Amino acid sequence: MASIFKHEPTGQTIRPGKSWRDENRTQQPGNWQIWDADYKASMGIVEIVLENPPDSRFYIWSQNRDGTINKTAKDLADSGSGNTLRLGVKSNLKQTVNGQQGSLLLQTDWMYIRKIDKAVEIPAHIQTYRDSVRVQGDAMKAAIDGATTIEEMVALFVKYTTNEDGSQTKSGILYDWPELEE
Repeated sequence: MASIFKHEPTGQTIRPGKSWRDENRTQQPGNWQIWDADYKASMGIVEIVLENPPDSRFYIWSQNRDGTINKTAKDLADSGSGNTLRLGVKSNLKQTVNGQQGSLLLQTDWMYIRKIDKAVEIPAHIQTYRDSVRVQGDAMKAAIDGATTIEEMVALFVKYTTNEDGSQTKSGILYDWPELEE
């Protein structure tokens, strides 16, 4: 976790390597961070450990002066109507899946144009890849639709866990696309 330092008497944030003025307007040196903890405390310097911010895809958040985080989970479903429609987490994630899927398919679209234009057959591994991209995209969108909480949504992302024997276990489905084999 990251930290910031505050000079409590003046309320200012002070940075290591930067000089600053205390409540008496006395300039303190830029190397103040080498002071021991007791001296820092006597000078009114406190370290504030910042909480890690939550994932902005799932939460609206703000950080308080004391380093704590206020967070509110975003709506999973779309809300509002007409010009004020606000996309929910599910719609945003499905749009990302659609965009990634389209980008992956675009890489081999030229082969279909070539087939129409020059009657050159499409290699079987290309068709297999394109089909698997579509199947995986549909599976991702179904998993998104099936999630009912933010926690379930977070669990959809691919995560690798190292086991005691050194092997890795993969969990999650989101953005785990097939690779095009040559």
